Amino acid sequence: MRAKDIRAKAGEEPITMLTAYDAPTAEMIDDAGVDVILVGDSVGNTQLGYESTLPVTVDEMASHTAAVARATEEAFVLADMPFLSYGASLDTAVENCGRMLKEAKADGVKLESGPHTVELTDRLTELGIPVQAHLGLTPQQEKETGLFRQGTDAESAEEILDLALAHEEAGAFSLVLEHVPANLAGEVTDRLSIPTIGIGAGSACDGQVLVVDEVIGRSEDTAPFSQAWGDVRGEMERAIDGYLHDVESGEFPADEHSHHESDLDDVY
Repeated sequence: MRAKDIRAKAGEEPITMLTAYDAPTAEMIDDAGVDVILVGDSVGNTQLGYESTLPVTVDEMASHTAAVARATEEAFVLADMPFLSYGASLDTAVENCGRMLKEAKADGVKLESGPHTVELTDRLTELGIPVQAHLGLTPQQEKETGLFRQGTDAESAEEILDLALAHEEAGAFSLVLEHVPANLAGEVTDRLSIPTIGIGAGSACDGQVLVVDEVIGRSEDTAPFSQAWGDVRGEMERAIDGYLHDVESGEFPADEHSHHESDLDDVY
């Protein structure tokens, strides 16, 4: 899957996108036929024990992206650029983003976007690095904006629309809209020629993205705009409880779980 293939889906067929942070999960998602696998900076609070995405480093993202890329054959692999990996210096940002393609074998990068990422998007695409923009709720800016629905008044909605158009013009191949009103997402989708991918942004977007832990039911909590289609957490709890019970009761390991070497019978 190439960036141009994702771009061509705008208005034609729904785009499916899920996060993955490790090779086994990526392999399952890829086999299922998902269009885009996002190695999200959500790895921070879903896998690494951080309270937010802010502490995630470029090295950590490169490591998880490489694991996902090694297990993926068909899906487009996106590396989510972490906090302060871009924005301070254009040269450093280009180097960090390029590293995700050169070293981690990603197919493109995702930027939590604003006025500061328009020039960067233009430069990256000029260099052949596909960019997915991200507007609306941007968790890397939570210290300033908070984790609240964005674009809820005319001024902020117009700002999101203007930024969406600017990033399209700069060369972004797609745009994530997170936690914005559905009617705003519909307007942005209508105005853009590149596909929009929603998360908590209604059904008018060209595609949808969710965190895989919530989809499979591994998260303790699920976002109000998400849904669990499985109960992996419950299955893991039952399996771990079963293991503890059988070890403590002496039922495990049984004879079939052990190997006896007859040549040692006279020795021991």
